[in-house]
Amino acid sequence: MAYHVVYEGGEAEIVEKKSRFIATVCPVESEKEAVAFINEIKKKYWDAKHNCSAFVIGEHQELTRCSDDGEPAQTAGRPMLDVLLKEGVTNAAVVVTRYFGGVLLGTGGLVRAYQKAVQKGLAASVIIEKRTGFLLYINTDYNGIGKLQYLFGQKDISIMESQYGADVKMTVLVPLERKDEIAKAVIEQTNGAAGLNWGEECIYAVIDKQVKLFH
Repeated sequence: MAYHVVYEGGEAEIVEKKSRFIATVCPVESEKEAVAFINEIKKKYWDAKHNCSAFVIGEHQELTRCSDDGEPAQTAGRPMLDVLLKEGVTNAAVVVTRYFGGVLLGTGGLVRAYQKAVQKGLAASVIIEKRTGFLLYINTDYNGIGKLQYLFGQKDISIMESQYGADVKMTVLVPLERKDEIAKAVIEQTNGAAGLNWGEECIYAVIDKQVKLFH
């Protein structure tokens, strides 16, 4: 199971026919967090004509809300939400603040402007892919360590920790869908000499080439 979330929020601005559209994106874990963020942006840009919003929460994007905040119905909030859904992003809230420039954009122009602002806001954010995996604890002798290091390098499996004592203890992170494949490969590579113990299921992501676990 893999899904994309906002890891670090961002901000971006576009100008359409003298109207300023400022998109602010924030990672959120609950509806309460999303509402608090939206209210915070409304206070920050209290003098703006509109602060339209949308948010998506849940691994399957199951909770969604949006608001046109005074713009014509279906011209702001829903188009903004559609961008989040189309991009496959979840646990994200976005507010697009509009300072009216005196020129009417029409319904089509508003939809395009709000969607473009959200796209720019997402581009300015850090979006990561969260995946499900398992920690695999391995006991091996010194004859097996080099073979396993080579194996994990070839199969792109992350070694989280290695402890060297009378024997070697390794902790590796295995994607959910590769459990059977990796266990079989370790047994084959060490001629059955390595001890294997599976840890609990975990959520992880690769950020700047580093594996980060989420609890």
